[in-house]
Amino acid sequence: MKTIRIGSGAGYGGDRIEPAIDLMNHGVLDYIIFECLAERTIALAQLEKLSAPEKGYNPLFEVRMARILAALQHRRTKVITNMGAANPLAAAEKAVEMARAQGLVHLKIAAVTGDDLLPQLERYLDEPVIETGRPLRELQADIVSANAYLGCAGIVEALQGGADIVITGRVADPALVLGPLVYEFGWSMQDYDRLGKGTIAGHLLECAGQVTGGYFCDPGVKDVPELWNLGFPIAQVDEEGHLVITKLPQSGGLVSEQTVKEQIIYELQDPAQYFTPDCTADFQYVSVAQQGEDRVAVSGATGQAPNGKYKVSVGYQDCFIGEGQISYGGSTALARAKLAGEVVKKRLSAVGCRYDELRIDLMGVDSLYREQVATPMMAGMPCEVRLRVAARCRSQQDAALVGNEVEALYTNGPAGGGGAVKSLRKIVSVASILVPREDAPHFVHYWEV
Repeated sequence: MKTIRIGSGAGYGGDRIEPAIDLMNHGVLDYIIFECLAERTIALAQLEKLSAPEKGYNPLFEVRMARILAALQHRRTKVITNMGAANPLAAAEKAVEMARAQGLVHLKIAAVTGDDLLPQLERYLDEPVIETGRPLRELQADIVSANAYLGCAGIVEALQGGADIVITGRVADPALVLGPLVYEFGWSMQDYDRLGKGTIAGHLLECAGQVTGGYFCDPGVKDVPELWNLGFPIAQVDEEGHLVITKLPQSGGLVSEQTVKEQIIYELQDPAQYFTPDCTADFQYVSVAQQGEDRVAVSGATGQAPNGKYKVSVGYQDCFIGEGQISYGGSTALARAKLAGEVVKKRLSAVGCRYDELRIDLMGVDSLYREQVATPMMAGMPCEVRLRVAARCRSQQDAALVGNEVEALYTNGPAGGGGAVKSLRKIVSVASILVPREDAPHFVHYWEV
């Protein structure tokens, strides 16, 4: 029975490249995916594209692609990535330019577009925002992007067209894996049982090193060998959808029933209804079984028809966050840090700083769990505390006051403050709506090298 081997080369926008190249250089893969988009990153990419039309793709695209193309000189693993972000066409053109500069030949690059719905967003302004229930129209003045989560159809078409590298914008994360499986095995897009099986393969690969022990590791509780040398995962999938997760034997990390289980429940709200553009996957009867060292079989996933809707992430300019931090050390560090926080709060009021939300955190004491856990933990009195003050403001001017007042604690606050830093960030937030899937057809573009 035919088996396809798909590796994961990235689990987020800033992930490491070395484990991916290790996978490619060992010649064990048919495909490698690079999943590099989060909810907000495509909105930030859209802002970049507005100021520089030739940009808008992943900031590390050129760094990664240089390494990927060098690996393709020796072994032609097919590459599928959403690093196109807000500008897949520009990313593909840059990849073509880089491939020619490296002397590659007989290489076909495809870009999948169609996810950008900003030009037609006017049609959806009365749609309710999933997170709030309020109409999208209330955010209209601040909207900067609107991208639908496309399914795997554009990737399948690109592979049918002979593409060696497929660059997309916003697609559902599992679609990066489901696309090559549908293409290689000729699965029907109405075979929801197999699509569900392919979806769990994509779900297990989408965070890269997370399923091989990264993020999983907890020393003395859940030990992971050679975490410094963490290897990225490989999915072995046959035409019936049978799935094994493994990794290169010489790499660090591990693949165990526990690492796989933790990744399965990642971002999983309802195991019986995992909504994707291609199917409604059903993971409620999934089981995992260790088959050997760093080999785990996954079975029991299935699926039903999709709900006919595409989720659309709408990015909007939300606010500014002003922040300042300063450290206190010594036997009375906690008392001085608490006093410093009170001082900054009163001074912000005195200078007329307007904010929607203010946080005063004693890092290492109460910044994670707040009052619920902090009080009993404070009995030992830490000998060093870092104060963090942050405010969510409508105006940049108000946000700037926060860091200024924290910095002023140097000579206008309790004794012994040091290491003050301040920052000011413009925040792009995300709202989600649903649109009919027929409103976002995909398009595939090709280049020959």
